[in-house]
Amino acid sequence: MKFGTKAVHAGVEPDPTTGAIMTPIFQTSTYVQESPSKHKGYAYARGANPTRNALQKSIAALENGKHGICFSSGMGATDAVIKLLSPGDEVITSNDLYGGSYRMFKRVFEKFGIKFHFIDLTNSANINTVLNDKTKLLWLETPSNPLMRIIDIKACVDIVKRKHISSGR
Repeated sequence: MKFGTKAVHAGVEPDPTTGAIMTPIFQTSTYVQESPSKHKGYAYARGANPTRNALQKSIAALENGKHGICFSSGMGATDAVIKLLSPGDEVITSNDLYGGSYRMFKRVFEKFGIKFHFIDLTNSANINTVLNDKTKLLWLETPSNPLMRIIDIKACVDIVKRKHISSGR
C-alpha cells in the first residue's frame, strides 16, 4: 500500500459486532466478564481498549513496524521507557531537555540507580566523552525544549552504534 492508503486502512479491521468498516470509538471503561479474568480480550479500558488497539496497529503499519504502543502523554511514554532500565545503567541525553523529562530523570529515576549524562548534543562528538559500557540509552529530543536546538539524530546514533553498546538483556 502507498502511504495515503495505509493511513486510512492500515490496522483497521471490520468490527465483528456491527460490521462497521472503520473502527468505532469505544467510550466504555469497563467490559462484561464471564467470570473474573475471563473476558473477550478487554476488562478495563486503561489496560486495553479496541479503539486504542486499532490506533496502535495503524501507527505500527505506517511506520513499517510490527508493534506500536500509544500513551496518553509523552511523560507516560517516557516513564515506561526509562522503566526498561536497571540500576547501574546509564543514559546520555541533552542538557537542553524538556523540564518534565529532566525532573523525572533527576528526582525519580536517579534514586533507583540510573545515571543520566546531560550534555550538549548539538555537537554529536560530545557523546564520546560519556559513552561507556554502562550506557544503555541515548535519549534525544529534537528540536530541544526550551531553546529549540536541532540535534542530528543520525550522527548521534552512528556514534553509539560504532561502540556496539548492548543492553545485555
